[in-house]
Amino acid sequence: MARSLPLAALWHRARLNYGQKIWAVATLPLILAATFIAVLIAYQSSELARREIAGLETRLIDAKKEELKNYISLARTAIGFIYGNAAPDDRDAKTRVAQILAAMQYGQDGYFFVFDYDGNNIVAPRQTWLIGRNWRGLADPEGTPVVDELIRIARQGGGYHSYVWPKPSTGKEARMITYVVGLQDWRWAVGTGVFVDDILDRVAAARAETEARIDRTFAWIALLALGSVVAVFASAMGITIRERRLADAKLKRLTQRIIDTQEEERSRVARELHDSISQLLVGVRYALELARRRLGANDPRAADSLTAGIEHLHTAISEVRRISRDLRPAVLDDLGLGPALQTLLEEFGKRTGIETEFETVVFRNRLDQEAKIALYRVAQEALTNIEKHSGATRVRMLARGDKAGALLRIEDNGCGLPSARGKSGAEAGLGLRNMAERMEQLDGTLRILSSTNGTIIEARVPLSHMLPPDERADVDHRTRAASKGGTGR
Repeated sequence: MARSLPLAALWHRARLNYGQKIWAVATLPLILAATFIAVLIAYQSSELARREIAGLETRLIDAKKEELKNYISLARTAIGFIYGNAAPDDRDAKTRVAQILAAMQYGQDGYFFVFDYDGNNIVAPRQTWLIGRNWRGLADPEGTPVVDELIRIARQGGGYHSYVWPKPSTGKEARMITYVVGLQDWRWAVGTGVFVDDILDRVAAARAETEARIDRTFAWIALLALGSVVAVFASAMGITIRERRLADAKLKRLTQRIIDTQEEERSRVARELHDSISQLLVGVRYALELARRRLGANDPRAADSLTAGIEHLHTAISEVRRISRDLRPAVLDDLGLGPALQTLLEEFGKRTGIETEFETVVFRNRLDQEAKIALYRVAQEALTNIEKHSGATRVRMLARGDKAGALLRIEDNGCGLPSARGKSGAEAGLGLRNMAERMEQLDGTLRILSSTNGTIIEARVPLSHMLPPDERADVDHRTRAASKGGTGR
């Protein structure tokens, strides 16, 4: 247990707040996408560069090989008239041909060489230490046979051979490609070669440049990704700060509205108590005092005074019940939303003289408590606005449930909302905001259609506030139990 406490504290500290979660959701996909794109571009660029460099190397070496074949063709042309007219053992002809080939040098390192089929070197103008010696079995530092392979290729008619050989101009070993042909009558292998270290250097330089270009591209992608992350972070911080300020301002307005609503409700209750209950109780007191005086004087009108006092007290009790019902109607808990709305509309009609019509489909008390209270308060607020502002002569109320949830619809034939008449709606604005906020808290909707011919208010509660049968039974049981407990008290 002692070990788990630090882990729990660490996990609690590591949990992200709402702004950090939004930033993480915005930046993590960006970072992953940038990383994936960078790796993909680097891989594709590397593969493309590898293929291009390999192609470049092949093309350059092929060009060198063609150049070697051209050199051999020139040499054969130069010695052709002598070789073609000489016998196999014509020493003078061989000497003349060897001299011609030794004189045919080109560039810094270009020359012709001649080996007989026994391995003896006959011509090597730039490496004279080879002349007159037998080089059978000679191999380069990589173990590649040199002279034996050249003789074998010459016996077959001609071809290319690549090996490492000392470069005359530098004395250092370098890669060399040779082309050799055979003079079969004289058993000679005649060839020439070219060093390709310059080609390899060019290929290596191209490879290094390509890798540097890939690294620069990767760095640019990383820089852009970092800049994007910083921009997202700055935007998220700005949005968070702005939203927090808006939320604070909205919370202040909502708090002030709640306070104003509470004060308005207190003022209404105080006004109701002063205008009705207080006056009725004063009338009861005067009636009782008059009855007492008349009883003391044996006035037979004492009974009339008592009857008047009792009637005033009866009216006061009815007023107290009405005020209590407006604050929290018991029928809403006992019988459900439909009967409560019907009672509210009937009392509204009796009080105002406005014609009313009520239509409902039985809810069977399936709405949860929050939804019932919200719809009832919307109906109260709407009827209050109709009574004070609309001048309507007829009100129709519809309450029903369907597959989408619960619907409350209130219609009147009044003059419409102030905005529909081109006037300020300051008086009715607080009530409409209260209705909208009640629906918003339940994820419901409030729809208002108003014109100079009347107003329609539709409040809809989603299906999520409809109780399943088992929960409905539990709610009904608790409601009945609370009702019985309240009656007992």
